[in-house]
Amino acid sequence: MNIPDSNTTFPLPHHDRLCFLKNIITNPNIIVGDYTYYDDFEDVRNFEKNVKYHFDFVGDKLIIGKFCMIASGATFIMNGGNHLTDSLSAFPFSIFGGDWASAMEGKTYPYKGDTKIGNDVWIGHNAVIMPGVKVGDGAIISTNTTVTKDVEPYTIVGGNPAKIIRKRFSDEQIEILLQLKWWDWDLEKITRSVKILTGTDVDELRQMLNE
Repeated sequence: MNIPDSNTTFPLPHHDRLCFLKNIITNPNIIVGDYTYYDDFEDVRNFEKNVKYHFDFVGDKLIIGKFCMIASGATFIMNGGNHLTDSLSAFPFSIFGGDWASAMEGKTYPYKGDTKIGNDVWIGHNAVIMPGVKVGDGAIISTNTTVTKDVEPYTIVGGNPAKIIRKRFSDEQIEILLQLKWWDWDLEKITRSVKILTGTDVDELRQMLNE
């Protein structure tokens, strides 16, 4: 079998604006699965620049699954960008030192945990993912969407803030797909299934499970 190599940085000949993303990541707090690609209009190394407020001392992670499709301009806002929202002022006095240095004693900035993107997720051009959001397997984030809450698997969302446009399949079909987890199959089996994966018959894919 002639299976594309996930360890190839630029899988398309003579095209350096689409990469298998895991191969260019330098930040250990960004974790990316095999075959997830990023396409950038200018330079694929813009991806890490678009992971905003990702400070080491905060410790949050951006975790992206396998076989995801991420368009140019997609931005991830991490927990380091949070301010106090229940206090009388949201201004970060303490970071400027001096007599303001103790302003945060006994207080903590909001922390919403790791941002997690599932498998086979399509994130459109200029979409924004807010801190701690969980995007389920097979979801689609439309162009210019701002995602402030978790997105269910195989759901298409759009707008600011993101709202459900529709589910991609019936609830029963979604449950089958989540059980199959085709992205975890061995590469030979995935390769035998690519025509089914680009079709619409969930039952046909399920028949591949025992092959």
